[in-house]
Amino acid sequence: MLAVCNHWNQYIYRMNYKKIDADDLLFFKNSVGDAHVFTDEISLEKYSRDETDGVQFPPEVVVKPRTAQEVSNILKYCNENRIPVSPRAAGTGLSANSLCVHGGVMLSIERFNEILKIDERSLQVMVEPGVITEALQNTLQEMGLFYPVDPSSRGSSFIGGNVACNSGGPRAVKYGVVKDFVLNLEVVLPNGEIMWTGANTLKNSTGYNFTQLFVGSEGTLGIVTKLVLKLLPYPKYNNVMLAPFKSMDDAGAAVSAVFRAGIIPSCIEFMEREAIVYVMNFLGDVTVPLADDTQATLLIEVDGNDLEVIQKDCEKIYEVLTQFDVGEILFADSDAQKTDLWRMRRNIAYAVKKTNMTVEEDTVVPRADLPELLKHIKEVGKNYNFRSVCYGHAGDGNVHVRILKDQLSDDYWKNEVPKGIREIFKKVVELGGTISGEHGIGWIQIPYMDIKFRESHLELMRGVKKVFDPNNILNPGKIF
Repeated sequence: MLAVCNHWNQYIYRMNYKKIDADDLLFFKNSVGDAHVFTDEISLEKYSRDETDGVQFPPEVVVKPRTAQEVSNILKYCNENRIPVSPRAAGTGLSANSLCVHGGVMLSIERFNEILKIDERSLQVMVEPGVITEALQNTLQEMGLFYPVDPSSRGSSFIGGNVACNSGGPRAVKYGVVKDFVLNLEVVLPNGEIMWTGANTLKNSTGYNFTQLFVGSEGTLGIVTKLVLKLLPYPKYNNVMLAPFKSMDDAGAAVSAVFRAGIIPSCIEFMEREAIVYVMNFLGDVTVPLADDTQATLLIEVDGNDLEVIQKDCEKIYEVLTQFDVGEILFADSDAQKTDLWRMRRNIAYAVKKTNMTVEEDTVVPRADLPELLKHIKEVGKNYNFRSVCYGHAGDGNVHVRILKDQLSDDYWKNEVPKGIREIFKKVVELGGTISGEHGIGWIQIPYMDIKFRESHLELMRGVKKVFDPNNILNPGKIF
């Protein structure tokens, strides 16, 4: 468990939130039913964590409503009584986005788990926020429809959590991120008011864009209870290739070169050598050729509805890649091999975490600057005596940097490694990037916000927060 530092203890004291008592618990039970209110030790322990290593903040109670009206009743009550509420999706976050850093109520949306309406004529779906991302994708695919946003945690993450962090995933390079597919949201505000943020239309120039304000707000402005998402026809074909490079510089430079050649792949994923070694050992049943001089690989997918066009694009990509110091390029020759390659990519984070205590940073820069960023990351690691494993969505410049604790002392891990992380983020901003591409700020990244934003900029954000949540009861202690 990560101890909360004095700064946070002081902040918690200043907030002066009400501790939950028997009357509060009675209200919650009357609101959602006894079976959906939890104060037992096992539940509080379970909901005190997400996928962020070394962080634990137990709630005082876990409440699982089922309707927007139940959420409204809870928020109105908590707002009036100054009880903090932290909304939680599937708990797959990597920045402690949903943890109860001030105690109070953990409001889980897991019972909001229905696909409400699939509109094949308008290519839209109305869905509740507790639906698992991959479950929605699979249901739509059976109907020939496509929701492309697919974070690595798609098999367990909820749509609502994806919206909260404006998730992306591998296919963002061609299709975009969550914000590009959300048309309208039903949201419960901290005072209990239920509102729709926009309209179920592809265009909307009617006042401020509240929909996009809520996307990526990490549950600090309201709780989403319904979503309307834009869909696409499902692409009929895809080709997948794996290209090994003898240097990370060449792998990074090749990414930009592919796009400059006039090709837009559906995915270009970067994996350095160590990432591949970790994940092959972790999975056990997936192997790829890994020559002694391979330092990094690119996993490239091209999709569409015309197989001949796809094949021509792959030939062009091959020509581009061979301008660099690349090894033998593997073309997946079956659906099973494609699946294995994607299993490998999607399990890297879990593979590395299993062997070590880690922290993952979510850097993003213009993709042409990837070689410089990757070089800087490794230089910082040498200067601060830590190892890192790099992988991510190279097609949109989004590199995940998983830093390994190894044999570093607890004191060094706590006090010196963050200085190295700060150096990485400074470089990211210098290159025109930002400190999170899809994981959000949550609680973990707050100390680095000053690298990207002036105080006046942060004050504007705090002002927006205050308009929606003047009593600061909704997911307090996040972003700022």
